[in-house]
Amino acid sequence: MISRTWTRAWCCVFLCITCFAFCGVEPAYASSSQAVKSIKSSKAARPKQPAKRTNPTKSAASEKSVADQQGPGRISADAAVLMDVKTGDILFGKQENKRRPPASTTKIMTAILGFELGNSDEVVTVSQKAANVGEATLHLDPGEKINLYELITGALVKSGNDACVAIAEHVAGSEERFVQLMNMKALALGAQNTHFGNTNGLPLKDHYSTAYDLALMARHGLSIPQFASITRQKETEIHFLEPDVMMDLRNTNKLLWNYPYADGVKTGTTTAAGKCLVASATKDGRQLLVVVLHAPDRFGDAKKLLEWGFNNTEIVHLANAGQTITEFTKSKDPVRVFTEAPVDVSIPKTERLKLQTHIVWEKNGDLPLEAGERLGRWEIWLGKQKLGTVPLLSECDVAKNHSLLSFYSFGK
Repeated sequence: MISRTWTRAWCCVFLCITCFAFCGVEPAYASSSQAVKSIKSSKAARPKQPAKRTNPTKSAASEKSVADQQGPGRISADAAVLMDVKTGDILFGKQENKRRPPASTTKIMTAILGFELGNSDEVVTVSQKAANVGEATLHLDPGEKINLYELITGALVKSGNDACVAIAEHVAGSEERFVQLMNMKALALGAQNTHFGNTNGLPLKDHYSTAYDLALMARHGLSIPQFASITRQKETEIHFLEPDVMMDLRNTNKLLWNYPYADGVKTGTTTAAGKCLVASATKDGRQLLVVVLHAPDRFGDAKKLLEWGFNNTEIVHLANAGQTITEFTKSKDPVRVFTEAPVDVSIPKTERLKLQTHIVWEKNGDLPLEAGERLGRWEIWLGKQKLGTVPLLSECDVAKNHSLLSFYSFGK
């Protein structure tokens, strides 16, 4: 009886092994092993947390965005970034900190300095050096006279390389000096992975930027009304003073025709850089900014990212300028603290419940306190990811005898 039972048991074992071998069935321990590999793989692919930032002014970009894990899917660009113009928050990133040749998107910075350091009505006389610049040009001739505003329009709309050199020479005396100013401005805007070698983006070994840095520059450019006005135009014309002629211009940014919400900014193309695009769009009062570099389908990529951003992310308003946030209780008499600027963050719509704020006091109870003095910071978190830090300022003076003396005059 026992012998017959064991014989049946071994037959069952034999049949199970045969089934595994011929039917491709795997035992439970094999599935467990694959799960471990899958977890390791997902950990390796998980985006790192962003660098510390302050709000409203952002510092270094995050290596991955807050919404990256739920991104828009495949895009053709080697590097890309999607930014909310109002908050500066990164909504999507792909190799956004990788240095790449920026091609004619360089002209964004050239235009910014043209407006900030020059006078739009000033008359520029075209030099021989500017007239000799090749490839995409306005076909400038030496000795021609034209207003600075018209030259900047030609650089942004028709991507005139010669116009950029003429702008630089007029504003700074030489292209070389102007390029130094471009690099200084880039650093001032937080573009730490950018170095310009010329004003127009023609290929140079030591001329590079990143998708994130270009977004920072374009965001600043859009804050200049003249810049924003020029880059949204599909077609325009510029007026030469000597000789007295008009030139028709057609924008190289085809997204202005293909996407109804598009309102800027600049294209760029070279063999090394590939097809590049910095583009903005405004929908229902909200403006987003996208950068795609080395993107065979640059206009398709931009439209896809912008639509995804509008449909899947939102701005959350946390505080108004001058709004009291809490009271500083480390002094004998509680002192109200406020934020000097409005506080807004851009986040995925599905993650709003993860949004939290924390107060960190930086000042002890020592007196006196001055109105407007920084007493702490207001940290904004999305789950375990810090989105920003806002200074908390004292609303009033507090003397050593603990008396409240005067209130801070907001906006002074």
